[in-house]
Amino acid sequence: MKPGRYCKLFATAGRPDLNQRAFNSGHSPLTDTPVSFGIIIVCAIIYLTGFRPAGLALWPLESGLFTPWQLLTYALLHGNFNHLFFNMFAVWMFGTPLERAWGSQRFGFFMTVCVAGAAVAQLTVQLFEGGIYPTIGASGGVFGLLLAFGVMWPDNRIFLLFFPVPIKAKWFVLIYGGIELLLGFSRTMPGIAHFAHLGGMLFGALLLYRWGWRPGMTWRR
Repeated sequence: MKPGRYCKLFATAGRPDLNQRAFNSGHSPLTDTPVSFGIIIVCAIIYLTGFRPAGLALWPLESGLFTPWQLLTYALLHGNFNHLFFNMFAVWMFGTPLERAWGSQRFGFFMTVCVAGAAVAQLTVQLFEGGIYPTIGASGGVFGLLLAFGVMWPDNRIFLLFFPVPIKAKWFVLIYGGIELLLGFSRTMPGIAHFAHLGGMLFGALLLYRWGWRPGMTWRR
C-alpha cells in the first residue's frame, strides 16, 4: 500500500478523520486487523462445519420467516466454496488496509452498516419482485469495502484474476458498480442479489458522506 496515496478526509463538525494511521508491520494480522480476520475465520468455520440454519439467512418480509437479526447473520453464510473464497479474499484484500487506516471500531461499524444496508436493499427489491427465497453471503458488505478502498486509495491499481488488467481503484469501483446495475435490471444472471451488492455500496457511500467524504475528492483527479 503506497503511503499518502489516499483521499484525505478531514473531520468537520464532529465527523471522524479518515486519514491513515501508522502501521507496525511487526504486529500479527490477528491483533492488528481483528475484525477483518474475525470475519474470515467465522465465515470459514461456519461453512466448513456445515452450520447453516435457515433462520440465519435473510428471508423476505412477507415470508413469515424474517427476523431482525437476519439483517446481519445472512452475511456469515455462503452457498459454496467459491462464494466463500472470493468474498473472504475481498475482505482480506480491501478490508485489512481499511481496518489499519481507520481502526477496528470504525471499520467494524462501516462493515455492519454496509451488510445491513445490502439487506435492506434486497428486502425492498423482493417486495416488488415477489418470490420467497433466502439471501446469503457477505457480498453486499464486500462491495461497501470496495467503494471505501477506492475512496481512500483512488490511484492504487487493482489487478484481479477475473479482470487481468491493472486499473485504478476509483475507476474499478465505477465500472463494477455499473456492471452490477446493468445485471440487476437486465436479470441476465439470476440467483445473484445484484441490488444487495449495490445497496452495500450505497449505504457505505452515505456513511462516508456523513464522515466528510465528497465524490469530488475521489474522481476529480
